[in-house]
Amino acid sequence: MASYLHTMVRVRNLDKSLAFYKLLGMHELRRREVPEGKYTLVFIGYADNAAGQAEIELTYNWGQDDGYDVGTGFGHFAVGVSDVAAVADAVRAGGGKVTREAGPVKFGTTIIAFVEDPDGYKIELIQR
Repeated sequence: MASYLHTMVRVRNLDKSLAFYKLLGMHELRRREVPEGKYTLVFIGYADNAAGQAEIELTYNWGQDDGYDVGTGFGHFAVGVSDVAAVADAVRAGGGKVTREAGPVKFGTTIIAFVEDPDGYKIELIQR
């Protein structure tokens, strides 16, 4: 049986990215330093290796601090939270960027907001 494991994104500043995702309640699950390849992998998520729990892999290529083009094909991550407005406020208070305030989705009733991580990746917060 197949299962979804993770999504990988490249980041410019690993510490800033980790601090941002902590504002969303995620934590570091594991880390792998690869000196030969000059990169660090940090896997983050909500549960410690729980079956069926998807993760985000933050990849930091040493010395690549100028950034990356997010691209036109990637849309966003989606994170379920109990209080969208409170999480958006926490992101703002932590120095993060809120790109869409909490409110109902267009033509619906689901409460969402969008925030942006330090590298410009969009995260949709969905009230559960």
